[in-house]
Amino acid sequence: MDRRDVLRAAAALPLLPVLSSAAFAQAYPSRNVTMIVPFPAGGQADLAARPVAQALERILGKAVIVDNRAGGGGGSVGNAAAARAEPDGYTLLMTLSSLAVLPEADRLFDRPVAYELSQFMPIARVLADPTLLAVPASAPWKTAQDFVEDARKRPGQITYGSSGPYGTLHVAMEMFASSADIKLLHVPFRGAGPALTALLSGTVQAIAAAPGTLKPQVEDGKLRVLGNCGAKRVASFPDVPTFQELGYKDVEMYIWAGLFAQSALPAPIATRLREAMAQVMTSPDVLKAFETSGSFVAYQDAPAFAEFVAVDSARLIAAVKKIGKVE
Repeated sequence: MDRRDVLRAAAALPLLPVLSSAAFAQAYPSRNVTMIVPFPAGGQADLAARPVAQALERILGKAVIVDNRAGGGGGSVGNAAAARAEPDGYTLLMTLSSLAVLPEADRLFDRPVAYELSQFMPIARVLADPTLLAVPASAPWKTAQDFVEDARKRPGQITYGSSGPYGTLHVAMEMFASSADIKLLHVPFRGAGPALTALLSGTVQAIAAAPGTLKPQVEDGKLRVLGNCGAKRVASFPDVPTFQELGYKDVEMYIWAGLFAQSALPAPIATRLREAMAQVMTSPDVLKAFETSGSFVAYQDAPAFAEFVAVDSARLIAAVKKIGKVE
């Protein structure tokens, strides 16, 4: 076939329509969606992701696969992987408030920044719980004041676990330690789940974690909760005082979980995801899953969530700068 034959054959082919962005969104998703969770199973992000993923599957009609991609301390590896993914709606991120903190920690240590907050588009907030200070039920401390008094006698000897340097759990404990004028020994893990396991095994002596993560262990008589980093008491632990009630006025820390996509995501797909999440967050199965775990839905659609992230991130970044360089 010579060149003229090729051109004639090409001309005879039917013209394929160019999909508009709206039509592209209507076709979304045409394959499975991955939801990266930048922590191991058992922590707050994982707790948020699994009921949401199941509900999204029913709404979108395609599998939503939870990918626990831990590493880097505080979730930086999974966050960075999501930031680098194609902005096509097929790689989402369910992450925590440490999302904004970790780039600032990289800058604090003059490390290459793994990603920037500006690379992400907020889709929906799912949960927003205060962190709670928990210790083994066998520990000698019955109250937060007992804990503080002992820590002052033994500076740097009481160990606590976290999800990694400058992760949410680390910042919460350092915020409390600074306000109480005590020195604790930080032992970082790859996520809240491993840190909780370390607490239960006696490897560390304390942890700051979300109510949903702690509730089953408290109910089983394995852990005791001493204080609440929120401004108000939580329904799942109504007898636990806030640190502000106890006189530690600078202590306020929340461990929120939210769904993000890449900032370059086409608007029609972002709208499709927002509409789907609005349905997810009123699903009886999702509401029941979170209520059973001790965490309650704190849904915000993208505009309100974006504003919340901006305000909360500014507060957390200020806390990180105050903490300074710690390992």
